[in-house]
Amino acid sequence: MEEYGKILIIAMPVFLVLIVIEKLYGIYKKNDTAPLIDSVSSISSGITNSVKDVLGLSITFLSYEWMVSKIALFHQETTILSYIIGFFVIDFYGYWSHRLAHQINFLWNKHAIHHSSEEFNLACALRQPIASLLNLFTFLLIPAALLGVPASVIAITLPLHLFLQFWYHTKHINKMGFVEKILVTPSHHRVHHAINPEYLDKNHSQIFIFWDKLFGTFQEELQDVPPVFGITRPANTWNPIKINFQHLTLLIKDAWRAENWKDKFTIWFKPTGWRPENFEEKYPVNKIENVFNFDKYGTQNSQKLIYWSVTQILITLLFVSYLFENIAKIGLPNIFVYGFFIFITIYSNSELMDKSRFAIVWEGFRFSFAIAVISFYGDWFGLNTVFYLSNYIILSYLSISFLITIYFVTVDFKTNQNQTINSQTL
Repeated sequence: MEEYGKILIIAMPVFLVLIVIEKLYGIYKKNDTAPLIDSVSSISSGITNSVKDVLGLSITFLSYEWMVSKIALFHQETTILSYIIGFFVIDFYGYWSHRLAHQINFLWNKHAIHHSSEEFNLACALRQPIASLLNLFTFLLIPAALLGVPASVIAITLPLHLFLQFWYHTKHINKMGFVEKILVTPSHHRVHHAINPEYLDKNHSQIFIFWDKLFGTFQEELQDVPPVFGITRPANTWNPIKINFQHLTLLIKDAWRAENWKDKFTIWFKPTGWRPENFEEKYPVNKIENVFNFDKYGTQNSQKLIYWSVTQILITLLFVSYLFENIAKIGLPNIFVYGFFIFITIYSNSELMDKSRFAIVWEGFRFSFAIAVISFYGDWFGLNTVFYLSNYIILSYLSISFLITIYFVTVDFKTNQNQTINSQTL
C-alpha cells in the first residue's frame, strides 16, 4: 500500500509531463489529438484507479504468494533471471485476462472504461478501472509459481509492466518497422482501441505482440481503414465513476427483465454485448451503427469550463500527492476518509464537465464533507504540520469552487445553451 503510493508519486509527474508534451506536439503539427476536457476525464479515471489500488480496495481469492508456497517446483532467489521469467509470465497473464475481458459480458464491465475515450492519446492510457474489485485471474500466474519466481519479484514487475503500456497510446507514432514484429506498438494498439468492424477484439497483447499472432487475434492497421475510437455503446459522460458501472447496470437490468430463467443466468457469461432476444427493440440502448457517422460526446464547451476543469484536476492531483506521500502518517482508517473525499471530488468535477445541474449538490456535499473533516480532526490530515495556514487555504479553495460551480450551472450553461439554440435557428 505505502510502497505503491511512493511509486505513484514518481510516476504521476512523469505521465503528466508526457501528456503535456504530446499536447504541445499535436498543436505544433496542427493535429491535436488530445482535447483538454477529454484528457481531464482520463486523468480523473487514473486518479480513481490509483486511489482504489493504494487503499487496497480489492479482493484476491487466490494469492500468488500462496501458490508459490504450495506448488513451486524450484525455489529461485531474486535475480535478473527471476525478473525476466516473471515479466514474460505476467505478459502471458495480461494477454489472456485482457482477451477474456473483451469476450465475456460481465468481465467487460471492468475494462470498458479503458476504451471509453473517443480519442486516442497518452491520457486515455490512464483510463483504468475501479470496477475490478475482484482479482479473478491470479491462476494465470501458475507458470511463474511453478518456476518459483518470488512473490516480491511479481509485486515489483506488475506495476512496471502496467507503466510500460503507457507510451503506445498515441496517434503521433506511425508503424515502426521491425519492432512491429516483436513489441506492441502504437499502430497495433490503435487497432485494439478501434470500433471499426475490421478491428474489433483484436491485438490484446500488452508488451509482446507475438501472443496475438500465436493465438489468432492479430490484426494489422490497414492503410485504407482509419481507426475510429471509443465503445460501440458510447458512455456519453465524462464521469469515470459512472462509466465504470454502466455496463454492469445494463446487465442487471436485462437480467431482471429477462423472462427466461436461463437468460437471467447465462447473460453474465455470454459474449460481450449479448442481450436476450428482442431486447434491442423492447429496451433499446444507444449504439453506434456507422463508425464514420456519429457525434462525439461533449465537444461543445465554453473555454471557461475547459480551463476550470483543467485547474480542478491539477488541484486534485495535489490532494492525491499528499495522500500518497503520507499514507503512514494519515493511517487507518483515516486514509479511507481521505480516499472518499477524492472520489467525491472526481464525481463533482465530472458532473460539472457533463453540465449537470446536480453538480451544485455534489460540490456542496464535498464542501460540507471537508468542513466536517477539519472540524473533527482539527486540520487536514496533519497538513498543518507542513504549513499552519492549510485550513484556511483549503476552505477558501472549496468556497471559491462551490461559488464557481453555482455560476456555471446558473449562468454559463444557460447562456451557452441559448446561444446554441439561436445559432441552430439561424
